Amino acid sequence: MLTTPVHRRGTRLAHVRLRPRDVVRVGGAGLRARPLRVFLSALGIAIGIAAMLGVVGISASSKEDLNRQLAALGTNLLQVSPGQTVFGEDSHLPAEAEGMIAQIAPVTAVTSTGVVDAKVYRNEHIPRAESGGISVLAARLDLIRDIGVSVVSGAWLNEATHRYPAVVLGTKAADRLGVTRAGPGQRVWLGEQWFTVVGVLAPSVLTPELDTAAFVGWPVAEQRLGFDGYPTTVYTRSQEEYVVQVRDVLAATANPENPGEVEVSRPSDVLAAKDATDATLNALLLGLGGVALLVGGVGVANTMVISVLERRAEIGLRRSLGATRGQIRLQFLSEALLLSAIGGVGGVMLGIGVTAAYAVSQGWPVIVPVWAMAGGVLATLVIGGIAGFYPAVRAARMSPTEALATP
Repeated sequence: MLTTPVHRRGTRLAHVRLRPRDVVRVGGAGLRARPLRVFLSALGIAIGIAAMLGVVGISASSKEDLNRQLAALGTNLLQVSPGQTVFGEDSHLPAEAEGMIAQIAPVTAVTSTGVVDAKVYRNEHIPRAESGGISVLAARLDLIRDIGVSVVSGAWLNEATHRYPAVVLGTKAADRLGVTRAGPGQRVWLGEQWFTVVGVLAPSVLTPELDTAAFVGWPVAEQRLGFDGYPTTVYTRSQEEYVVQVRDVLAATANPENPGEVEVSRPSDVLAAKDATDATLNALLLGLGGVALLVGGVGVANTMVISVLERRAEIGLRRSLGATRGQIRLQFLSEALLLSAIGGVGGVMLGIGVTAAYAVSQGWPVIVPVWAMAGGVLATLVIGGIAGFYPAVRAARMSPTEALATP
């Protein structure tokens, strides 16, 4: 019963106030009478919340993974490469560039690679045009240590191997040459001669261009492959607090005569730019989630309007027994809020599940912000209140005689 008439002084009626648990019980009874309709309406809300929470959760998980990678790899890696002359021709760094950069006080490490005019193939029978986009680079012995790349198979070049026809392959280069599974010991056709694979590198996050490269020692590149000895890319590590200052002086230090022909970049900035691009996409997906949530709100409103029309006799009976308009309004508003809360909680659980599944598949930490979960439930309650307001007011305005007279 919604209300109980109580006799006072023989003839006067006073209405008993509904306690909060009574409001929930009465609202829940209305929902239990139409389980399928309630499920479909709640599903619309849940899909919208799950979409929005999934976008926020996946974005937060991706950003946390990026932060962990940068913390492990460092944001103090700077990359120096030649640009173009004033006449539009390709420039080159001086052979002394590494030594001059090493003189900068905050610089802690300097290494380099140089592009070798050679191609690498699986064997000598592969057509020249099918190089697989693999570049051949002369490399210093401290390259992988300074950049922060590890070897997954075999070993990096050392004092013994960098003078002989030995090669280390980036992860994608090894895959394209078909030597990933077999590992070191195989031979590849490099610069019209055989080189022995001695190692395969792990993927490089900060310098992905190295994944498609074949690395040979600096001496053997000069002796056997016609390498001119000029570094093509110089990698530097500096103290974290002086990265910006070092970047400002690198061009003039690497090539004092023509600093305008030097390009300086920070690989971690590329990752930051990628994160900004992802944020733009996330904003679009959040908008789509908002549309889905709006559609769910329309579904709640539709369910409540139909409920009022179907239950006019019940409304009339309760009004006859003493229920006030405010209590009728509260009853239907509570139904709308309960319906939205069910959809909201279900959407939060679904969103957490989607985030967790995707993050685990990518090897990311699972991060679902608490504010997003609380905001999702709050958004559903607001939408439910708005969607249920008109049906609740319409039900409250029905007179007992009108409601009971309607078939």
